[in-house]
Amino acid sequence: MDNRLNYLTVEELKAELKRLKDNLCDLEDMHSFTFGKTSVHIGSEKAQNIQIEFEDECKKYNEEIKEIEKELKARGAI
Repeated sequence: MDNRLNYLTVEELKAELKRLKDNLCDLEDMHSFTFGKTSVHIGSEKAQNIQIEFEDECKKYNEEIKEIEKELKARGAI
């Protein structure tokens, strides 16, 4: 993703940052609802796999967010 960031304008980077943060928030809300506010009847192995996938997706979003924030800082935009 890093090379692609060089070709984006500051406005595009900010829009991408907002999109990623919104997606991360949606993912966290969905996960919280699924495991906190509903009665989920799935096996422990399935629940563990869902948790692992959730953590992997969160990690991916957070890494992308950090890259964009780093690029924006380098450009003096934040």
